[in-house]
Amino acid sequence: MIYPQLGEEHELVRKAAAEFVERYVEPAARRIDSGEYPRDLLREMGKLGLLAPHIPQEYGGAGLDFRSLVVVVEEIARASPALATIAEVQASMIAYDLLHFAHQSVKERWLPQVARGEKIVAFALSEPCCGSDAAAIETRAERLGGVWRISGTKLWITSGLYADAYLVAARTGPREERHKSITLFLVERGPCVEARPVVVMGMHGTGTAEVKLEGCEVGDEAVVGGVNGGFSVVLEDLNNGRTNVGAIGLGIARAALAEAWGYARRRTAFGRAIAEFQVVQHYIAELFARIEAVRNVVYTAAYLRDRGDASFPIYAQIAKLMGSRLAADAARTAVQIMGGFGYSTDSKSEMLYRDAKATEIYEGANEVVLNSLYRLAEKSLFG
Repeated sequence: MIYPQLGEEHELVRKAAAEFVERYVEPAARRIDSGEYPRDLLREMGKLGLLAPHIPQEYGGAGLDFRSLVVVVEEIARASPALATIAEVQASMIAYDLLHFAHQSVKERWLPQVARGEKIVAFALSEPCCGSDAAAIETRAERLGGVWRISGTKLWITSGLYADAYLVAARTGPREERHKSITLFLVERGPCVEARPVVVMGMHGTGTAEVKLEGCEVGDEAVVGGVNGGFSVVLEDLNNGRTNVGAIGLGIARAALAEAWGYARRRTAFGRAIAEFQVVQHYIAELFARIEAVRNVVYTAAYLRDRGDASFPIYAQIAKLMGSRLAADAARTAVQIMGGFGYSTDSKSEMLYRDAKATEIYEGANEVVLNSLYRLAEKSLFG
């Protein structure tokens, strides 16, 4: 298939990512799903320039663009949505923020290590009180004696269990000011940080954790995006991330379709392969059509991001919404086509089914994404 949003260089990146998936990710997918954090694979991705392809080479990346990252994330998600999730947070949020908003000394120290997969930085935004309502966070940072002192609890933090540092959103003003008094800080792991594992339905191996910070002290150089400027950075991160969630949804859907189609051709019932039954053919055709439609939305979002187009946030929401819904529907359809085997833990479709649900929740539940999309669409349609 031809995708006008992508160039030859992006297909070369896809080829490299697909080869990496075949060699490294597919053999490791089961151990990741059993709960093993794939730090070794993140390092391998970093060595090949696949972890942060959009980051300049002088900072450990490949010097490519956002579309290259989206293509890599899509391919990784075909084998391990969990690894794809870890990687996209490191790349589209952490590395992006370090490149564009961090103090020069922090950027020079941390960004190359993040881009190469040598260090893990967790994005610590959500809290027990508030996930999608990020402006309501309660974690506080107070400036005392020339340092910032940070205390609070974060929840559902990807890589939180194994991170070397945390990009922490904290309140630096009255809670009534909501988004106007939020600041991001890079907090290195130390005695002031306690991480506890959180058991989740899918996306096993992502090191999801509750993270408690008790009096963590950092200097002014740890501020990312300026004092009280954190929320605008978070919005950029979420738009980048939601585009990549769309790509993860694509990868899940492609894998689910491959599993279902392969099984349908092998499985016989009533004297013929079930792939010959019209109902199965309709399932397959529907998934194929939706995959191609979502691909074009995700690639368009990434293309607009590379261009710096003002309509990028609209497409980022659409990519997340459509990609996550597709992932859930495709995985469910694959399980249905495969019957009892699809429901078995021996089936890849069972893993995809569990992982797909997360894409409808993380980086903004789909209901919140719809709220954002409505506001953006209202401006676009009616000024």
